[in-house]
Amino acid sequence: MSASYDKYSVTQYSVSSILGYIDAGDIAIPEIQRPFVWKASQVRDLIDSLYNGYPTGYLIIWQNPNVRLKNGKEASGKKVLIDGQQRVTALMTAISGHKILTENYEEKIIKLAFNPQASGDEERFAVPSSAHINSKVWISDIAELFKPNFSQRKFINQYLADNPEADGDAVEQAITQLISIRSCQLGAIILVAQLDISEVTEIFVRINSQGKRLNEADFAMSKIAADERYGGNTLRKAIDYFCHLAVEPAFYNQIENSDVEFMESQYASKLKWLKDDNGDIYDPSYNDMLRVSFMHTFGRAKLGDLVSLLSGRDFIDRSFKEEIAEDSFNKLTAGVLNFMNQFNFEQFVLAIQSAGFISSKLLNSQMTLDFAYTLFLILQKTGEVPKIEIKKCIQKWFVLSTLTSRYVGSPESQMDRDLRGIVSKGVYAFFRENEESMLSDAFWDVRLVQNLETSSINSPFFNTYIAAQVFKSDRSLLSNSSKVSDLISVAGDVHHIFPKAYLKRNGFEDKSTYNQVANYAYLDTGVNISVGDKAPSEYFNEAMKQCDDKKLVAGTITDRTELLKNLELNSIPQSIVNMTASDYPSFLQQRRVMMAKKIKDYYYSL
Repeated sequence: MSASYDKYSVTQYSVSSILGYIDAGDIAIPEIQRPFVWKASQVRDLIDSLYNGYPTGYLIIWQNPNVRLKNGKEASGKKVLIDGQQRVTALMTAISGHKILTENYEEKIIKLAFNPQASGDEERFAVPSSAHINSKVWISDIAELFKPNFSQRKFINQYLADNPEADGDAVEQAITQLISIRSCQLGAIILVAQLDISEVTEIFVRINSQGKRLNEADFAMSKIAADERYGGNTLRKAIDYFCHLAVEPAFYNQIENSDVEFMESQYASKLKWLKDDNGDIYDPSYNDMLRVSFMHTFGRAKLGDLVSLLSGRDFIDRSFKEEIAEDSFNKLTAGVLNFMNQFNFEQFVLAIQSAGFISSKLLNSQMTLDFAYTLFLILQKTGEVPKIEIKKCIQKWFVLSTLTSRYVGSPESQMDRDLRGIVSKGVYAFFRENEESMLSDAFWDVRLVQNLETSSINSPFFNTYIAAQVFKSDRSLLSNSSKVSDLISVAGDVHHIFPKAYLKRNGFEDKSTYNQVANYAYLDTGVNISVGDKAPSEYFNEAMKQCDDKKLVAGTITDRTELLKNLELNSIPQSIVNMTASDYPSFLQQRRVMMAKKIKDYYYSL
């Protein structure tokens, strides 16, 4: 036998066998408790393919490892369906009449109508409408034909009585062919329990024709949902519901009205506060929530380890033990509850906002947010840092991580190293060591200046600069009233200091040149209109002149000292009052240096 077949086996299951194994609990479908994303038309197409004998792709099933129980005996692990959930769920609802959860978390049955008289190019299956339901030609719900007490002879006799013009032989053949779907063979690849996550993922990618890549969070959620011993199913709902509520607070009413069992769980009261929360600074996905919950309670960052621990894996003797699985579920549950805690979540978000990141537009990396929240929860738990200093610590680490793109390349590995560093060295020593190595003078004076040479408006360096302006309560350019923070949420209020049309008229036609972030500043609408497409020397001189004659022409500042201070706050050299297009390259370099200095001053004032 070749090595590849040591990792998996290929077999065939009939549709009825698959549905039977699922009803008996021998195969777990973790997705059955999550929203079914297929459209009804996709369910129709699957049944039509089976009816016509077309291939429908392989199912991939992962055999869970046997677990050593506390009494010394072994319990056989369940099989978990890791690919094919949508197809199997479609069969369960269309053929067996099971309810599924829609994308709105509403329970419903997807029914299919069938026309046994269809021929040629005529539609044979349909998502039933009132026309299908009221038609004698159409069978409005094919699930009726798959019930255990279904009598094919009686049904056909009645159908022919209702449709005397129908060809009896053709009708009987069509109905027999439909019922024979139960015997249709589905290919299944059974992965052995000994495979680790990376091997399972690699096999999945090589088999899956769409090239979809599963991630460790998918496996972890499957593992949690398939658990029946330690509350995994309810835990998974809590994670799903929290993430859904973070984006759509009104969804709480639906949970309250439709999921009585969940409302009686320990999680319901913990997420109730989200029904009144409309913030969007941190809207976590289940990936984020799992990762943070795992990291701050286990001190590890690789979600593949979480999957192994939830399976009961002993990393020392490589066996699987019930007590490890139980302890891992208990720790993860505690981690999720910490994550959901209103005080923890709101204090963390407040720390990020009060550092100047007041809009989701200023946030570049969800992983950076994830580790910052992890650090927050660790500090809350350990007490190593006085509670009054936790916010400052989180803010500085978040800004450092953002400026150095710390969690952008290989985030899991970096997070794992950081967690181990925090444990072995302590937060203060760990922080000081990274600050000294990552934020040297060379970083502030050279690297950051170079990083600001970009035309990406979503650059983390430019966003941090804007956060610095918000933190400092800076007025927007040429305004004595509007603050940068007032303009953040208004689309289009970042404008060119050297107007785009002016630059293009003077030979700067490359978008990446005239759209440099060093050429951007926040202007309120009135100021922007007064600037138009004038040369900086023209409209800044107008601004200077109005400080003398007090007649508003360019902006709203009428005091020369205040105007010069406004230029400084917006990192613009005073020589701007004499600049024309020929000075543009020099201006960009000068402003990048000034922006980098502002970011440095901001960081050390947190």
